[in-house]
Amino acid sequence: MENLRKIIHNRRTGEQVVPSEPTDNEIEVFEESVLISEIDKYGFITYANRRYVELSGFPKKTLIGAHYTIDRHPDMPEGLFHARDEIVARKKVWRGYVKNLCRDGSFYWTLTYMQPKLDSESDIVGYTLTRKKAYAAAIEEIEKKYAALQGKAHIGHDFFMRGELYHGEELATNK
Repeated sequence: MENLRKIIHNRRTGEQVVPSEPTDNEIEVFEESVLISEIDKYGFITYANRRYVELSGFPKKTLIGAHYTIDRHPDMPEGLFHARDEIVARKKVWRGYVKNLCRDGSFYWTLTYMQPKLDSESDIVGYTLTRKKAYAAAIEEIEKKYAALQGKAHIGHDFFMRGELYHGEELATNK
């Protein structure tokens, strides 16, 4: 798969980061790890917990203020992120398997939950992303499915819209 190597600009520090070329080196996410980040409504990282910083390989000062796509692996299909954005825009919780790219080109899989953060008027002001170790049995199947659903032709594929957590609807309300 082609790595677009889009330059990520950190709006806080002015630093420019070119994502690494992906390697075949997979990093293990430990069972007890919970990776948490928060982004503003424009997609810029405002918070990253210690475990997320360590696993990503990016210094915290590089992450905070950078666009959250700084760790997007090129194997990830556009349709997944399109569906995720539609789901969280409806103030729902999204769940999906995500392959993340580390600073050195290695990668790790997570089961990611994204939830909108709402102000007192129930307007979206940002998002919280919580990641945990992906279920190993699911990764092989997900990799095949993602490979088959690459490209713009699959943006609206129903498979991606299944990431909505109906049982989690109450989590994304202010009431």
